[in-house]
Amino acid sequence: MSWAIILHGGATTITDDEAEAYRAGCLAALVAGCAVLERDGLALEAVEAAIRLMEDDPTFNCGTGSAINAEGGVEMCSAIMDGHSFDVGGVSIIQGVRHPISVAHAMLRDEAILIAGPAARDYARDRRQELCKPDELKTEKKEKAARKAHDTVGCLALDTAGHLAAGTSTGGLDGKPAGRVGDSPHPGCGFYADDQVRAVAYSGDGEHIARMMLAARTWQLLPLMDPERAVTAALSHVARIAGEAGGIVLSPDGTTGWDHNSPHFAVAQASSASPTRVVNLAKRETQ
Repeated sequence: MSWAIILHGGATTITDDEAEAYRAGCLAALVAGCAVLERDGLALEAVEAAIRLMEDDPTFNCGTGSAINAEGGVEMCSAIMDGHSFDVGGVSIIQGVRHPISVAHAMLRDEAILIAGPAARDYARDRRQELCKPDELKTEKKEKAARKAHDTVGCLALDTAGHLAAGTSTGGLDGKPAGRVGDSPHPGCGFYADDQVRAVAYSGDGEHIARMMLAARTWQLLPLMDPERAVTAALSHVARIAGEAGGIVLSPDGTTGWDHNSPHFAVAQASSASPTRVVNLAKRETQ
Protein backbone atom coordinates (compact mmCIF):
# COMPACT_ATOMS: atom_id res chain seq x y z
CA MET A 1 0.00 0.00 0.00
CA SER A 2 1.07 3.58 -0.66
CA TRP A 3 1.35 6.44 1.83
CA ALA A 4 0.91 10.20 1.51
CA ILE A 5 1.02 13.32 3.64
CA ILE A 6 0.08 16.97 3.17
CA LEU A 7 0.31 19.76 5.73
CA HIS A 8 -0.09 23.51 5.94
CA GLY A 9 1.47 26.26 8.03
CA GLY A 10 -1.52 28.57 7.95
CA ALA A 11 -3.73 30.74 5.80
CA THR A 12 -2.14 34.08 6.58
CA THR A 13 0.16 36.82 5.30
CA ILE A 14 3.77 35.74 4.87
CA THR A 15 6.18 38.64 4.52
CA ASP A 16 9.39 38.33 2.53
CA ASP A 17 11.50 38.11 5.67
CA GLU A 18 9.29 35.30 7.02
CA ALA A 19 9.26 33.17 3.88
CA GLU A 20 12.38 31.13 4.57
CA ALA A 21 11.27 30.34 8.13
CA TYR A 22 7.89 29.12 6.86
CA ARG A 23 9.56 27.04 4.16
CA ALA A 24 12.05 25.48 6.59
CA GLY A 25 9.41 24.86 9.24
CA CYS A 26 7.02 23.17 6.84
CA LEU A 27 9.82 21.04 5.42
CA ALA A 28 10.97 19.91 8.89
CA ALA A 29 7.40 18.94 9.80
CA LEU A 30 6.97 17.11 6.51
CA VAL A 31 10.18 15.13 7.05
CA ALA A 32 8.99 14.13 10.54
CA GLY A 33 5.67 12.89 9.19
CA CYS A 34 7.28 11.06 6.28
CA ALA A 35 9.64 9.25 8.65
CA VAL A 36 6.66 7.69 10.41
CA LEU A 37 4.90 6.66 7.21
CA GLU A 38 8.05 5.26 5.58
CA ARG A 39 8.37 2.72 8.40
CA ASP A 40 4.70 1.72 8.03
CA GLY A 41 3.64 3.79 11.03
CA LEU A 42 0.11 4.96 11.63
CA ALA A 43 -1.34 8.03 9.93
CA LEU A 44 -2.28 9.31 13.39
CA GLU A 45 1.35 9.08 14.50
CA ALA A 46 2.52 10.89 11.37
CA VAL A 47 0.06 13.73 11.92
CA GLU A 48 1.14 14.09 15.53
CA ALA A 49 4.84 14.01 14.66
CA ALA A 50 4.48 16.69 11.98
CA ILE A 51 2.37 19.02 14.10
CA ARG A 52 4.65 18.63 17.13
CA LEU A 53 7.48 20.03 15.00
CA MET A 54 5.37 23.05 14.12
CA GLU A 55 4.33 23.51 17.76
CA ASP A 56 8.02 23.76 18.64
CA ASP A 57 8.70 26.31 15.90
CA PRO A 58 7.85 29.93 16.84
CA THR A 59 7.26 30.68 13.15
CA PHE A 60 3.82 29.15 13.48
CA ASN A 61 0.82 30.16 15.57
CA CYS A 62 0.67 27.03 17.73
CA GLY A 63 2.52 25.81 20.82
CA THR A 64 5.60 27.99 21.25
CA GLY A 65 4.86 31.26 19.47
CA SER A 66 1.09 31.13 19.91
CA ALA A 67 -0.95 34.32 19.65
CA ILE A 68 -1.43 36.44 22.77
CA ASN A 69 -4.99 37.03 23.95
CA ALA A 70 -6.52 40.25 25.31
CA GLU A 71 -5.37 39.42 28.83
CA GLY A 72 -1.78 38.76 27.76
CA GLY A 73 -2.08 34.98 27.97
CA VAL A 74 -1.69 32.00 25.65
CA GLU A 75 -4.70 29.72 25.09
CA MET A 76 -4.41 26.96 22.50
CA CYS A 77 -6.72 24.57 20.67
CA SER A 78 -5.89 21.29 18.94
CA ALA A 79 -7.63 18.19 17.62
CA ILE A 80 -6.94 14.91 15.86
CA MET A 81 -9.28 12.47 14.10
CA ASP A 82 -9.02 8.82 13.08
CA GLY A 83 -10.63 8.29 9.67
CA HIS A 84 -11.09 4.56 10.35
CA SER A 85 -12.88 4.62 13.72
CA PHE A 86 -14.13 8.25 13.59
CA ASP A 87 -12.65 8.78 17.04
CA VAL A 88 -11.82 12.41 17.81
CA GLY A 89 -9.63 13.91 20.51
CA GLY A 90 -9.66 17.65 21.07
CA VAL A 91 -8.57 20.30 23.54
CA SER A 92 -9.54 23.96 23.63
CA ILE A 93 -8.29 27.03 25.52
CA ILE A 94 -5.61 24.83 27.06
CA GLN A 95 -2.68 26.54 28.79
CA GLY A 96 0.74 25.44 29.96
CA VAL A 97 1.40 22.43 27.72
CA ARG A 98 4.18 22.07 25.15
CA HIS A 99 2.27 19.99 22.63
CA PRO A 100 -1.52 20.35 22.49
CA ILE A 101 -1.64 17.88 19.57
CA SER A 102 -0.19 15.16 21.81
CA VAL A 103 -2.77 15.88 24.51
CA ALA A 104 -5.50 15.60 21.86
CA HIS A 105 -4.00 12.32 20.64
CA ALA A 106 -3.86 10.98 24.20
CA MET A 107 -7.62 11.42 24.60
CA LEU A 108 -8.47 10.01 21.16
CA ARG A 109 -10.14 6.82 22.48
CA ASP A 110 -11.89 8.48 25.43
CA GLU A 111 -15.64 8.99 25.52
CA ALA A 112 -15.30 12.79 25.48
CA ILE A 113 -14.17 14.33 22.21
CA LEU A 114 -13.33 17.79 23.55
CA ILE A 115 -11.98 19.03 26.90
CA ALA A 116 -11.47 22.72 27.66
CA GLY A 117 -9.60 25.07 29.95
CA PRO A 118 -8.06 23.98 33.27
CA ALA A 119 -9.61 20.52 32.93
CA ALA A 120 -7.66 20.02 29.71
CA ARG A 121 -4.39 20.83 31.45
CA ASP A 122 -5.31 18.52 34.33
CA TYR A 123 -5.93 15.79 31.76
CA ALA A 124 -2.53 16.47 30.19
CA ARG A 125 -0.87 16.24 33.60
CA ASP A 126 -2.63 12.96 34.40
CA ARG A 127 -1.54 11.52 31.04
CA ARG A 128 2.05 12.64 31.69
CA GLN A 129 2.13 15.06 28.80
CA GLU A 130 4.84 17.74 28.83
CA LEU A 131 3.76 20.73 30.88
CA CYS A 132 5.30 24.20 31.12
CA LYS A 133 4.59 27.62 32.55
CA PRO A 134 2.09 29.38 30.24
CA ASP A 135 4.41 32.34 29.68
CA GLU A 136 7.14 30.02 28.37
CA LEU A 137 5.14 29.69 25.14
CA LYS A 138 5.33 33.42 24.39
CA THR A 139 7.89 34.79 21.96
CA GLU A 140 9.05 38.33 21.38
CA LYS A 141 7.69 38.19 17.86
CA LYS A 142 4.17 37.31 19.00
CA GLU A 143 4.18 39.80 21.87
CA LYS A 144 5.00 42.60 19.43
CA ALA A 145 2.70 41.40 16.66
CA ALA A 146 0.28 44.07 15.49
CA ARG A 147 -1.68 41.92 13.03
CA LYS A 148 -4.17 39.19 13.72
CA ALA A 149 -2.81 35.68 13.28
CA HIS A 150 -4.82 33.29 11.09
CA ASP A 151 -2.10 30.69 10.85
CA THR A 152 -3.60 27.58 12.43
CA VAL A 153 -1.54 24.59 11.28
CA GLY A 154 -2.94 21.31 10.00
CA CYS A 155 -1.82 17.94 8.69
CA LEU A 156 -3.43 15.02 6.86
CA ALA A 157 -1.84 11.59 6.41
CA LEU A 158 -2.58 8.27 4.69
CA ASP A 159 -0.73 5.22 6.02
CA THR A 160 0.17 1.94 4.30
CA ALA A 161 -2.81 0.24 5.96
CA GLY A 162 -5.08 2.61 4.03
CA HIS A 163 -6.17 4.71 7.00
CA LEU A 164 -6.54 8.49 7.02
CA ALA A 165 -6.00 10.96 9.86
CA ALA A 166 -6.43 14.71 10.27
CA GLY A 167 -5.02 17.09 12.87
CA THR A 168 -4.98 20.80 13.72
CA SER A 169 -3.25 23.04 16.25
CA THR A 170 -3.55 26.78 16.90
CA GLY A 171 -2.89 29.63 19.29
CA GLY A 172 -5.96 31.48 17.99
CA LEU A 173 -6.02 35.20 17.29
CA ASP A 174 -3.87 38.01 18.64
CA GLY A 175 -5.93 40.07 21.08
CA LYS A 176 -8.76 37.55 21.18
CA PRO A 177 -11.07 37.51 24.24
CA ALA A 178 -9.95 35.07 26.90
CA GLY A 179 -11.83 31.80 26.46
CA ARG A 180 -12.38 32.25 22.73
CA VAL A 181 -12.64 29.01 20.73
CA GLY A 182 -12.54 28.99 16.93
CA ASP A 183 -13.06 26.25 14.39
CA SER A 184 -9.88 24.25 14.94
CA PRO A 185 -11.00 21.73 17.61
CA HIS A 186 -14.47 21.14 16.12
CA PRO A 187 -14.94 18.21 13.71
CA GLY A 188 -16.83 19.31 10.63
CA CYS A 189 -15.57 22.87 10.98
CA GLY A 190 -11.76 22.91 10.95
CA PHE A 191 -11.14 19.27 10.04
CA TYR A 192 -12.61 15.86 9.25
CA ALA A 193 -11.38 12.40 8.20
CA ASP A 194 -13.14 9.39 6.70
CA ASP A 195 -11.24 6.46 5.20
CA GLN A 196 -14.01 5.93 2.67
CA VAL A 197 -14.14 9.53 1.46
CA ARG A 198 -11.19 11.86 2.25
CA ALA A 199 -9.54 13.90 4.99
CA VAL A 200 -9.66 17.70 5.14
CA ALA A 201 -8.18 20.47 7.29
CA TYR A 202 -8.68 24.24 7.24
CA SER A 203 -7.03 27.40 8.52
CA GLY A 204 -8.18 30.99 8.45
CA ASP A 205 -10.93 33.11 10.01
CA GLY A 206 -12.13 30.63 12.62
CA GLU A 207 -15.55 32.09 13.26
CA HIS A 208 -16.29 32.24 9.53
CA ILE A 209 -15.07 28.66 9.00
CA ALA A 210 -17.26 27.48 11.89
CA ARG A 211 -20.33 29.37 10.69
CA MET A 212 -20.04 27.72 7.30
CA MET A 213 -19.05 24.27 8.64
CA LEU A 214 -16.33 24.35 6.05
CA ALA A 215 -14.82 20.89 6.56
CA ALA A 216 -18.28 19.32 6.42
CA ARG A 217 -19.14 21.20 3.24
CA THR A 218 -15.90 20.05 1.64
CA TRP A 219 -16.41 16.45 2.77
CA GLN A 220 -19.89 16.45 1.20
CA LEU A 221 -18.51 17.75 -2.09
CA LEU A 222 -15.60 15.34 -2.30
CA PRO A 223 -17.48 12.36 -3.78
CA LEU A 224 -18.73 14.68 -6.53
CA MET A 225 -15.49 16.32 -7.67
CA ASP A 226 -11.71 16.20 -7.42
CA PRO A 227 -10.06 17.41 -4.18
CA GLU A 228 -8.90 20.80 -5.39
CA ARG A 229 -12.24 21.73 -6.93
CA ALA A 230 -13.99 20.69 -3.72
CA VAL A 231 -11.81 23.01 -1.62
CA THR A 232 -12.30 25.86 -4.08
CA ALA A 233 -16.08 25.38 -4.04
CA ALA A 234 -16.18 25.27 -0.24
CA LEU A 235 -14.08 28.43 0.06
CA SER A 236 -16.71 30.32 -1.90
CA HIS A 237 -19.02 29.96 1.11
CA VAL A 238 -16.50 31.64 3.41
CA ALA A 239 -16.02 34.37 0.84
CA ARG A 240 -19.79 35.02 0.96
CA ILE A 241 -19.36 36.33 4.51
CA ALA A 242 -16.06 38.12 3.77
CA GLY A 243 -13.90 35.44 5.35
CA GLU A 244 -10.44 34.15 4.43
CA ALA A 245 -9.32 30.55 4.64
CA GLY A 246 -7.11 27.88 3.13
CA GLY A 247 -7.71 24.15 3.03
CA ILE A 248 -5.98 20.87 2.24
CA VAL A 249 -7.49 17.53 1.20
CA LEU A 250 -6.12 13.98 1.04
CA SER A 251 -7.87 11.08 -0.71
CA PRO A 252 -7.74 7.35 0.11
CA ASP A 253 -5.70 6.82 -3.06
CA GLY A 254 -3.12 9.44 -2.02
CA THR A 255 -4.40 12.24 -4.27
CA THR A 256 -4.06 15.67 -2.69
CA GLY A 257 -5.64 19.05 -3.28
CA TRP A 258 -5.56 22.51 -1.75
CA ASP A 259 -6.65 26.09 -2.31
CA HIS A 260 -6.95 29.38 -0.42
CA ASN A 261 -8.41 32.88 -0.63
CA SER A 262 -6.04 34.22 2.05
CA PRO A 263 -3.04 36.33 0.98
CA HIS A 264 -0.71 33.33 1.38
CA PHE A 265 -0.92 29.64 2.23
CA ALA A 266 2.09 27.52 3.18
CA VAL A 267 1.64 23.91 1.98
CA ALA A 268 4.01 20.90 1.98
CA GLN A 269 3.41 17.41 0.67
CA ALA A 270 5.03 14.09 -0.23
CA SER A 271 4.01 10.51 -0.97
CA SER A 272 5.49 7.07 -1.65
CA ALA A 273 4.64 7.62 -5.32
CA SER A 274 6.42 11.00 -5.33
CA PRO A 275 8.77 11.06 -2.32
CA THR A 276 10.28 14.46 -3.17
CA ARG A 277 9.41 16.87 -0.38
CA VAL A 278 7.50 19.78 -1.96
CA VAL A 279 6.92 23.07 -0.12
CA ASN A 280 4.77 25.79 -1.70
CA LEU A 281 4.29 29.26 -0.22
CA ALA A 282 1.26 30.04 -2.33
CA LYS A 283 0.26 33.63 -2.99
CA ARG A 284 -3.24 34.77 -3.92
CA GLU A 285 -3.33 35.89 -7.52
CA THR A 286 -5.62 38.86 -6.93
CA GLN A 287 -4.89 41.05 -3.91
